[in-house]
Amino acid sequence: MSVKISAQEVAKLRKMTGSGMMDCKKALVEAEGDFEKAVEILRKKGQKLSAKRADRETNEGAAIALVNGDKTRGVVLNLSCETDFVAMTDSFVAMAKEFANMALEHFPATKDELLALKMDNGLTIQEKITEQVGVIGEKLDIPSYERMEAPMVVSYIHAGNKIGVLLGLTKNDDSFEDAGRSVAMQVAAMNPLAVNKDAVDASIVEKEIEIGKDIARNEGKAEDLIERIAMGKLNRFFADNTLLGQKFVKNPKETVQSYLNSIEKGLTAIDFKRVAVGG
Repeated sequence: MSVKISAQEVAKLRKMTGSGMMDCKKALVEAEGDFEKAVEILRKKGQKLSAKRADRETNEGAAIALVNGDKTRGVVLNLSCETDFVAMTDSFVAMAKEFANMALEHFPATKDELLALKMDNGLTIQEKITEQVGVIGEKLDIPSYERMEAPMVVSYIHAGNKIGVLLGLTKNDDSFEDAGRSVAMQVAAMNPLAVNKDAVDASIVEKEIEIGKDIARNEGKAEDLIERIAMGKLNRFFADNTLLGQKFVKNPKETVQSYLNSIEKGLTAIDFKRVAVGG
């Protein structure tokens, strides 16, 4: 004899899990009205669907960047999904923000530690993601998570939650907020390789020097000039690919570093984190 399930019970389970009305009703019927069993049934559905969609690409999603009250810590992450339709829903963006807020509160060092954090309902973030696969019907993931500590951390989220940026500054003052955001926007738009030339990986520097030498030789330059020409090309590489050396997008007549100096002498950026949807 089947158990009669009321609309109120279905609505209660839906509120608890976020699953669809029909899925909730089926789970309650299968669990004979036992809410704990019904929740477990829905979670297993999510696990099964997650396994089936494991090889799907998740090139859409929402990037969220947050900083704490005194602007000394920040986190940025990307909650990914399969379609832009899902990525643009309020509930999906809210879930991404909830995970980011948990990351800011607990400040886990790695993505694995982030996924292991427990939510108010007792589920870990990873378990919540798996559960929501069953609700949404798409593969979900957190492909990127970064955190930052600095004297001042500024956040920026590019239109449509497609890129999240954290920028670390050497000095903390509310008057630097707008300048920091402008430079964070530069990071989003120009995607620099590193904050300055000292932060560029040595192997990349060596490769660029060799490329410069090869170009000079192919152009028939004298051997005693090749080293100098290669170093000149390396400096241009630094100017194009490091944040502080780049021309400031809002005023190409100055570099990012000279712009920061105009705000406060000695002010500079010491780090940035950039997380892009699909990147």
